[in-house]
Amino acid sequence: MTKPPLTIYLAAPRGFCAGVDRAIKIVEMALQKWGAPVYVRHEIVHNKFVVDSLRAKGAVFVEELSDCPDDRPVIFSAHGVAKSVPAEAERREMIYVDATCPLVSKVHIEAERHSAAGLQIIMIGHAGHPETIGTMGQLPEGEVLLVETEADVATINVRDPEKLAFVTQTTLSVDDTIGIVAALQARFPAIVGPHKEDICYATTNRQEAVKEVAPRVDALLVVGAPNSSNSRRLVEVGANNGCDYAQLVQRAGDIDWRSLEGIRGLAVTAGASAPEVLVTEVIDAFRERYDVTVETVETAIERVNFKVPRVLRDVELET
Repeated sequence: MTKPPLTIYLAAPRGFCAGVDRAIKIVEMALQKWGAPVYVRHEIVHNKFVVDSLRAKGAVFVEELSDCPDDRPVIFSAHGVAKSVPAEAERREMIYVDATCPLVSKVHIEAERHSAAGLQIIMIGHAGHPETIGTMGQLPEGEVLLVETEADVATINVRDPEKLAFVTQTTLSVDDTIGIVAALQARFPAIVGPHKEDICYATTNRQEAVKEVAPRVDALLVVGAPNSSNSRRLVEVGANNGCDYAQLVQRAGDIDWRSLEGIRGLAVTAGASAPEVLVTEVIDAFRERYDVTVETVETAIERVNFKVPRVLRDVELET
């Protein structure tokens, strides 16, 4: 039986960003340096495949520092943590390694700098997301106010409208954030913004690649986890840029084949915490059913690399 033809447009950049790559290396290097178990507070990155792989090597994932023993190393996830977390680790004299993405750390520093200048901070982000919790936890309660939508801007109560600054979660949709920033600036003309937008280069690049491929195809699949903010934003970007069917899948087994019947063009991308092996798995699943031609659509080249913390630089990873 002849397989129907299908062109897969592979968006690039996709998958691991420098911050995720660094965070995973930190766990692997910590296991080499101190042996198992090494504790990790929260998922190191939002991807089940990655977490399960590290768990198999000896990482123990917990939600709170109180779940960790005093005598084993603990790693803080790439999303960042409130200041109270390392303070508690120091009080307990624990060995800890901070795997916070440097671009998230930059937002933390920015918020502290604005606060030191007497400004109250408004954070654009998603309530309950670990990055939002970590950023808001850099300052005392009430010093950082959260807005999620343009509608929130109209109802927020600030201390002094003349003394405000805003920061954003790094994994938001660029297009959605523009509207919220405009609403903040309209209501609070004196509000101070970042020198350069907080949304990270990798989030922006992956969204731009999806914007490029979305109008060409019948469907878009984003490989990523349901709790991955940047992956969910890629689905939204695809749907908002001309792709009628845009779905998030964790693995090839999640593909809804009935919804894809009759397609001739498919775009595939991956969130910043999804490994390339899962993209390959998805493409292989399509090869079983279609006569596949793969075209890469590259909109940017990424050469960013972040160093691991000094405490681990004496460790050489086995390849």
